[in-house]
Amino acid sequence: MTRIVVALSGGVDSSVSAALLKQQGHDVIGMMLRLWSEPGSENSNRCCAPDALAMARRVAARLEIPFYAIDAQKIFRDVVVQYFLDGYEQGITPNPCLACNRSIRWDFLLQRALTLDARYLATGHYARVAPNPLLAHPFHSSEFEANLTRDEKTEKSIQLLRGVDAQKDQSYALSVLTQEQLHHALFPVGEYTKPQVRQLARDFGLPVAERAESQDLCFLGEGKYKDFLLRNLPDVHKPGEIVSKNGKHLGEHLGLAFYTIGQRKGLGISSPVPMYVLAKDISMNRLVVGKIDELGRRELTAGKINWVSGYPLVKTIRVQIKIRYKAVDAWGLVTPIDNTHVHIQFDAALRDITPGQAVVFYEGDICLGGGIIES
Repeated sequence: MTRIVVALSGGVDSSVSAALLKQQGHDVIGMMLRLWSEPGSENSNRCCAPDALAMARRVAARLEIPFYAIDAQKIFRDVVVQYFLDGYEQGITPNPCLACNRSIRWDFLLQRALTLDARYLATGHYARVAPNPLLAHPFHSSEFEANLTRDEKTEKSIQLLRGVDAQKDQSYALSVLTQEQLHHALFPVGEYTKPQVRQLARDFGLPVAERAESQDLCFLGEGKYKDFLLRNLPDVHKPGEIVSKNGKHLGEHLGLAFYTIGQRKGLGISSPVPMYVLAKDISMNRLVVGKIDELGRRELTAGKINWVSGYPLVKTIRVQIKIRYKAVDAWGLVTPIDNTHVHIQFDAALRDITPGQAVVFYEGDICLGGGIIES
């Protein structure tokens, strides 16, 4: 019997994950993280609000599995929320879910699972893992291949795969995971579609079958991110010029942190044609806007690259690329600059290339890795 800790959230996906593993005969333990919220709004974090915690307890009781609530407020504030604030302070648009998956779920929570002698940590993410033999690949140089021992050539690595439900696939946010983490990872609902998961919840008699889900940032509660920034990072309210691509003055912005690439609404300028945010000039504190035909570019540079295989890219590869969680795959060439930076050339211009967001690489269903868009 394999001991598996399931990260319960009080939602349908994690609850069905626990039920499936229990049905398979595993020794299942439910664990929920108590995350940070702003002082005075301690119950507003959607990932661990009182009703979510109560629901997770009900699910654990229904499945007759142990349940623990773990205090992760300090590390969540220090790592995830600070990552969010630091990004906006630098004028970029950060994705705190990446920091949460890297440092909270798959480090902090995984380590606590391992202290309970669990072999795996399971979550309700729509993704899959599969063993993969170490074979010839563009990540391996000829010298690397030549120096592999016989055992290394047959050593199993773990592939991260897209979830079966293309509309719910969350491999994008899991592209930060390492081989060590993936060897302990399970994603039980990755083989199902969302409607199938809800039906499984009904079949298991779980009280979460019809529970709604939220796509908003958990620690913002019901508040808006602009208000959150002003409360926690007041210096971002730094007005400056709005200019056209050729430098013509068009108006005033409220602070670069309050705008994102491709944004159309809320610019506060008059124009006979719709205008979109093209770029942020951090050094001059200027917001550059233009018409839709001026929006988009065909290349970018990304850093902090994590290759899921554990081996750096050694030559240019042509792959499918996502520049946002819900973005459609785009084909392009990825060329290594060094072990942690790449240059990407797309087949066609993309509108929403946004510094601070993740860019993730795929070979079919295989998630090869990803990094953070820098320029």
